[in-house]
Amino acid sequence: MGTESGDTTRVTLLHRINQNPADQLSWAEFVRVYSPAIRSWLAHWGLQEADAQDVAQNVLLRLTAKLPQFKYDPSKSFRGWLKTLTHHAWHDFVTEAGYRTRASGDTSVLDRLNTVAARVDLEARVEATFDKELLEMALERAQARVRADTWTAFKLAALEGAAPQTVAEQLGMRVSQVYLAKHRVQKIVQEEIRALEGGTA
Repeated sequence: MGTESGDTTRVTLLHRINQNPADQLSWAEFVRVYSPAIRSWLAHWGLQEADAQDVAQNVLLRLTAKLPQFKYDPSKSFRGWLKTLTHHAWHDFVTEAGYRTRASGDTSVLDRLNTVAARVDLEARVEATFDKELLEMALERAQARVRADTWTAFKLAALEGAAPQTVAEQLGMRVSQVYLAKHRVQKIVQEEIRALEGGTA
């Protein structure tokens, strides 16, 4: 029942904003419904509360330009589209923060930002439009389809952001094998995401 209500709210909100971009009540409702999700994603990606608030405001500003032209497709995830937009704003912020950090000579903050970037790398590049829960299910299914050493190489290189050379030395593999394992498992994850999405449609 909660999902149906949320879907109804989403569709009617988008319709009202499409029809009347100046409808302040609809925008206010949109902010109330979706701001918590935006801030939650930003916090998960490592932003402090103050930074998350700033980036969330930037996301909402971008939405004022994009939503009036947005065409809702029931077969696709609006929440996923919103997450992608949020990720782009997060990436812009992290990149800018990285430049500021390098200029200041404080590498500890840059190291933390790079770690955050590595953690979400797969989520961004495999398919940023899917919820984290779906990705986790796909990862579990992919792990069952490959050898243990292939999974470990993928996990270290893709999920934890370790350098391929470091992974190769740690596992006694060639660097080319690490790249191959990473590519193969990412392809399997994509297949599993498509299969899971088809099964829940």
